[in-house]
Amino acid sequence: MTVTHHVRVYRSEEELAREDQLAHKIAQVAADPVAVDADVTEMIINRLIDNAAVAAASLTRAPVSAARSQALDHPVSRGGDGSTVFGVDNQTRTSPEWAAWANGVAVRELDYHDTFLAAEYSHPADNVPPILAVAQHVGRDGAALVRGLATGWEIQIDLVRAICLHTHKIDHVAHLGPSAAAGIGTLLGLPVDTISQAVGQALHTTTATRQSRKGAISSWKAHAPAFAGKMAVEAVDRAMRGETSPSPIYEGEDGVIAWMLDGPDASYDVPLPGPGEPKRGILDSYTKEHSAEYQAQAWIDLARKLRGERPELADPANIDKIVLHSSHHTHYVIGSGAGDPQKYDPTASRETLDHSIPYIFAVALQDGGWHHVHSYAPERAARVDTVELWHKITTAEDAEWTRRYHSDDPNEKAFGGRVEIALSDGTTLVDEIAVADAHPLGARPFAREDYIRKFRILAEPVLTPAEIDRFLALVQRLPELTGDEVRQLNIVAKPGVLAGAPAPQGLF
Repeated sequence: MTVTHHVRVYRSEEELAREDQLAHKIAQVAADPVAVDADVTEMIINRLIDNAAVAAASLTRAPVSAARSQALDHPVSRGGDGSTVFGVDNQTRTSPEWAAWANGVAVRELDYHDTFLAAEYSHPADNVPPILAVAQHVGRDGAALVRGLATGWEIQIDLVRAICLHTHKIDHVAHLGPSAAAGIGTLLGLPVDTISQAVGQALHTTTATRQSRKGAISSWKAHAPAFAGKMAVEAVDRAMRGETSPSPIYEGEDGVIAWMLDGPDASYDVPLPGPGEPKRGILDSYTKEHSAEYQAQAWIDLARKLRGERPELADPANIDKIVLHSSHHTHYVIGSGAGDPQKYDPTASRETLDHSIPYIFAVALQDGGWHHVHSYAPERAARVDTVELWHKITTAEDAEWTRRYHSDDPNEKAFGGRVEIALSDGTTLVDEIAVADAHPLGARPFAREDYIRKFRILAEPVLTPAEIDRFLALVQRLPELTGDEVRQLNIVAKPGVLAGAPAPQGLF
């Protein structure tokens, strides 16, 4: 049975025993030896395929190349056999924290993997690179990896359900550091006290502002979760050596809640699995069919539907204005409510366009779909008719869509909205969509064959057919894998692919 933990700020003179602190309660969940349910294991396999797909598609992009180069400039640490780096042969390895860094950037670069949205935003599959890297380094088998990953998803999703970061302009990776540290603790079978210290250290080192997702969005957007994963690995290492963390990190008078979140009078109710309760959080998350911010997924599906039904909507001459009525998040983060002129700039970066729902809806309405490369190409963004249509699109917050966004009922929780298109002939077209087609409640929920298809499409340009088949055969046996086989959970690029990628020189 799920246990709700009331978390509040404690003055220094108030006693809060370590076992009553949230970091310790997270550690207790991580240390619980409960078995992983079969459907959870199957979804973990799906998400490993999903991560490999989006990592493959990003192998030659500059941020990924830079992170890979950094990782490969560091040798394997002495405590294990090292970890693999996406794109590189399985015999070439690096230290686990640097593999977590490089692979984390590769997974996140295209913003194209799984998502969970509640009080906060998250991409829970960001837990995979650090937990997998440690598993490879120390030789843990597939069953242990499954248990560690189940914890990573569970803890991050539980924190995201309860604690809002973005209201206070704290980046959502502040929930990732603790969840990855907890997952590594489960993987390694560490004691509760050790995991608790690692969780506290990971949180302390991964709180940063949301400026990385504001205005002219930089390449740090992909590096931020990778940095959190790297910090989690290092936090676990320190904790295993007996080092301690700021305590209580969440509840302290000068802690995260008091000074970074809702303040000294704040409290949160955090749900965590009770003793012996399976970790099923991953089943509440969902992946992306399209390479765009999750709030854009449903809007892309609605736009391609409208393009099929009313092809004349692609011509800006037929449109007076388009208003997308949606949730607070859609309006203020990726919509016109953000007040970011860059969201209407044809020369904006891919990262910025990915967070511009006016741009995304315009292109999807004209093209009847979305492509992870072509839809962001500079020439596509600069097309005259696209710019004209794009600048006729605004967003507006709708209280009902905001309520549905925050609903605890999965049957009414929604990430879409209502579009009102004022046509130049004086008529108005209204339509709406609640969830993306690929969502579990959508028109075409993603299943194993969809994850495999996504992987094949994205991997085909950079992996050989034999490598694609090898990885898919291996990952689908995940719970049965030996430690040596876990070390083969990597994707190796075709000869020459990485040679054509940027090779920046740095300090290391």
